[in-house]
This record gives sequence, C-alpha cells and structure tokens, in this order.
Amino acid sequence: MDMFIAGNWVSRDSQMEIRSPFSNETVDSVPNASVHDVEVALNAAVEGARAMATLPAHRRASILERAAALIEADFEDLASTITAEEGKPIREARAEAARIPSLLRLCAGEAIRISGEVLSMDAAAVGEGRLGFTLPEPCGVVIAITPFNYPALLVMHKVGPALAAGNAVVLKPAARTPLTALFLVRRLAQAGLPPLGLQCILGPGSTIGEALCADQRVRKISFTGSRDVGLRITRVAGLKRITCELGSNAALVIFDDADLEQTAAETVRSGFINAGQVCISAQRVLVPLRLRDPFVDRLTAQLSSLRPGDPTDPETTLGPVISESEAARVVEWIGEAGRDGATIVCGGGRSRTLVEPTVLLDPPTGARVWREELFGPAVVVRTFEDEAEALALTNDTRYGLAVGVFTTRIDRALHFARGVKSGVVHVNSGPLWRTDFMPYGGVGDSGFGKEGVRYALQEMMEQKLIVIHPGPVA
Repeated sequence: MDMFIAGNWVSRDSQMEIRSPFSNETVDSVPNASVHDVEVALNAAVEGARAMATLPAHRRASILERAAALIEADFEDLASTITAEEGKPIREARAEAARIPSLLRLCAGEAIRISGEVLSMDAAAVGEGRLGFTLPEPCGVVIAITPFNYPALLVMHKVGPALAAGNAVVLKPAARTPLTALFLVRRLAQAGLPPLGLQCILGPGSTIGEALCADQRVRKISFTGSRDVGLRITRVAGLKRITCELGSNAALVIFDDADLEQTAAETVRSGFINAGQVCISAQRVLVPLRLRDPFVDRLTAQLSSLRPGDPTDPETTLGPVISESEAARVVEWIGEAGRDGATIVCGGGRSRTLVEPTVLLDPPTGARVWREELFGPAVVVRTFEDEAEALALTNDTRYGLAVGVFTTRIDRALHFARGVKSGVVHVNSGPLWRTDFMPYGGVGDSGFGKEGVRYALQEMMEQKLIVIHPGPVA
C-alpha cells in the first residue's frame, strides 16, 4: 500500500512489512519514507495550509460529513484492518471503528461553531469608544504523530479537529499500524478534501518523526505515545505549540462501601481491554485490607472467563500484545516483581505474543509493575488502611492521566477527587471510560494539552485580537 504525499499516492523501493501480532504473517507492505520525502511533504503542507485557511467552514464540515459516511459504509473493512495489523480482537476493533463516523461528525459540528469573543474594551478608561473582538484562525501546518494501540481513534482525534479548524495536516502513524491510517486518509481524500490538506508519511519516528517535529514550518505538534519520545519531541521542536498525551499508570480505588462484583467487572474491563495496551488501563488496584481476598476471588473468577486467542475469531476476548519483544518485557516485569516478593495470583506466562491475564499482590513499591507503565494484561492489587493512605498510594506515581474511585459517599468521592493528581477522575467507574467530546489529558509525566474534539480544535487555532478605534471626527 502506498503513502500519500503532495496529493499523490507514492511508493518507494524501501519497504516496511506489516505483520500480524498474532500469527506473524505479513499483512501488507508500505513505503519507508526518506528525509527527502519529509521535505516534499512539508513544502506541500505549507501550500495546503493556505488552501485550507480559505476553505469556508461549511465546506470543511461537509467534507468531514462525507468522510464519515464513506467510513460508515466500509465499517467492517476498517475493523478488519485494525485487527489484522494491531491484533485487537475483532469485537473490540468493531467498537473502535464504530466511533470514527460519529467522531468526524463531532468535528464537522465544531467546524461551523468556531467563534471569537467580544471584549468590553471600556473596562479600562482608555478603552472607551473602542470595540475589541477575537478572531480564531488556523495554526497552519499541524503534525500528528500517533501510536499503535488505537490506530483509527487516535489518528482521527488529531486529524479531525485539525481539519475542522482549517489546518493542513501531516500524519505520521505508528510504524506497526500504518494501514488503518492510510484507510482513513483515503476516505478523507475521496470526500473532497483539498489534495494538499492532508498527507500521510510513513517511517520510523527516530528519523521521519524527528525531522517533522524540528522543522520551523510546523506550527503545531500533536503527539500520543511514550513519555521518553514526548520528552525528545519537546527538545527538538523549538518554538511550536505542542500537545503531548503520554503514558500513565492508572489507579482504580475501591472503598469499603463499594460493590465487589461491580468493581471486579470494572477491573477486568479497565485493565484487560486491548490486552492492557491502553494509556488509561487500570494498572494499580487499591482495596481495604478486609476486602482484598473477597475482591481477588471475584476478580480471578471473572478473569477465568476471558478467552485468549486468534483476534479474528469473534469469540476471542483477549488478543495478543503488539510484538513478541513486548510480550517478553511484560512477562519479565511480572517475574521480577514475583522474585522481589509479590504474589502472582494467576497468570504470569505467555505463548509468543499472548500474555496470560495476570493478577499480582503487593509488589515492592520500587517494582516496575508498580512504578512504570506496564502496557500489558496485568493488574497489581495493594491494600490500604484509610483514605489518607489510599490517596497517597494513588499519587505515588510520576504520571497523572486518569483515576477511578468507587464509593457511595459523595463527600468521600469529592475529597478524593480534589486530592488526586490526575487530569481525569471517574467516580464509580474505572479509569478507561472516555467519550470523544470530553476534555482529555494529563498532568506530570502524562503530558500536557487537551484532546476531545472542541478542546483539541481550540489548541489548533490562533486567537487574533482586533481592536477598532474611533476614527477622526468629520
């Protein structure tokens, strides 16, 4: 499959094979772009930004609406592509694919609601008789760098708002999952997007991504990925606007008045969807000591009903992690915690890329399964004595993206929510819950900036202030 640069579908002699994480069979091959391709793409994007900036809002909205309809018509093809290259069980891939048309329609709606603000200039004595207002304008060239784990959703959470705002976009998807991105780019092109308004360039982040981010023709970078790569981007980017949605180590906190069946089910959902490869997966589960054993019993019982296997099988409920090296890393972290004193209640092994669903009890707080982002199908259970300790354990991380807390007491929920260092706090839900319109982003090493259609769009626009002063008296 070709990449899309300067309005053309192009190939290159250098190719990257895309392999199924489950079977290791080749799914397709794609071009491996060069730094020269980056130069061509950026030159085209500068021209595309001028075309997009003059495209009226109603036309941008119509293009996004048509793209939504085209993707809706090809829904099963999109889901199958996600499963083939990412390894997500087909039932989960269909859920991801189903969100894309509605997400694009949200973007279309926001495109026609862009507005400025009238300012009360006479709030200052020198402002009497003057009129001030803000005029939102597109940034220009936006770079979108996306991860493998939600190859449709996280592409469109960047591309959709950027186009709705009137920007030109250069998309660099994850090297392991470019086929889904190309699928979406093709539908946007078919929907009538100006040919230089969107480009998709493929290759490793260390060369292609860095060259894109360092270029001064770029005004905005939107990145989702690891903390280390995000740090590198901030160092090479220079004077640009940047959104970084980075890693996490999300906690799910269960107080003594919570329903254990509900919380066990939510732990399974929040911790094991997409084989735990979600930045807001529940990784650390905190429970009162007296509830630990009954909770763990319920949790392991529910985990036993998961069906690992071929992600193309509709009955599969736990698919592979993205690669064998990642599977080996996840199992190594689990084994390391076990050697250091944690109890491995269930799981801990793997068959190539299929990692067993795992529950660990009380690893040392220095263990990587406690301190770092695991990105695999395992949760850590630790006990606490009181609310103060629960809050301290929740905040015992450099990350802060999402937290879930279960309690029937609103005073406790509000006190806890105010004390947590996190961009999102869910009461009576796990941290995985998300809608496409809500503001979404973290604190600490989880990054900065917000996604969610309206919020992302605002960060992809410049606010120009216009002040009209009285003219000379006739």
